[in-house]
Amino acid sequence: MIYRYLIVLTFFLSLSVHAQVDKEKLDKLNVEALLVKELTTSEIIYDKEALKEVKPASLTKIMTAILAIEQGNLDRGVTITAEMIGVEPTKAGYKEGEVIRLDDLIKAAMIKSDNDAAMAIAIAIGGDLKTFVEMMNLKAQQIGMENTLFTNPCGFDIGMHHSTPLDLLHLAEYAIQNPLFNDITRQNEHTYYSLNTNRKFIAKTHNHLLGKYEYAVGVKTGYTSKAGPCFIARAKKDGNDCLIVMLNSKENRWNTAQQIFEQVFVEPQSIEDTFVAQREATSDEKMQL
Repeated sequence: MIYRYLIVLTFFLSLSVHAQVDKEKLDKLNVEALLVKELTTSEIIYDKEALKEVKPASLTKIMTAILAIEQGNLDRGVTITAEMIGVEPTKAGYKEGEVIRLDDLIKAAMIKSDNDAAMAIAIAIGGDLKTFVEMMNLKAQQIGMENTLFTNPCGFDIGMHHSTPLDLLHLAEYAIQNPLFNDITRQNEHTYYSLNTNRKFIAKTHNHLLGKYEYAVGVKTGYTSKAGPCFIARAKKDGNDCLIVMLNSKENRWNTAQQIFEQVFVEPQSIEDTFVAQREATSDEKMQL
């Protein structure tokens, strides 16, 4: 009998250290690809089409931002050129000749997903667009993004610009090791000014989960007509830390991510209570014999 109790106890101990999700329910979601990783245990607890080639849309800007953050000198001014602002659709609306702090450009690219900000970062850091894209692809290889090719810093569906859900997970895991990156991605809004004209800009997030779910701490949204609605979401609760990579979602991204987080963060029944319940059930079985 003691042996049986030990088996039950061992089983529930194993459950207590591994997050659980309703895989059957997640299988039914109308999303092209989905990954859920519990960072505390480094366990991928759900995956759908992890290696499928996908369009990353503005999730690309995670790479753009982390490259800019890592090179430092974020207080320096960047003079806006015609090439930097010749993009659509989401834009901060800079004018040629305005000077914007690099730190503000990073926040505009990450929080509001401004494409002119991302282009300004690329040209300022790389010297030209081609060189920066080369930097992006070199970094991708260095952090294990083996099936990714970047052709631009914004996420436009230009040429063979592509990635995979697993590679995007690698990118997010790498980026969140940086405290400044984390601070930026949890912001709902950022107000800043041109250094030479004092013109005011406001970057408001597209990540509706930040204002809706108290445990959300980032990371980035994305959308193009080919990529569909995309989302890399992160939440932390009671020592648990979870990342979700969602590509081409036909579901409500915010509700879906929150529901997944709640499954991951649910506190397992205490081992002692479970053990007692099992023991009582065994006693009942004996009485019925």
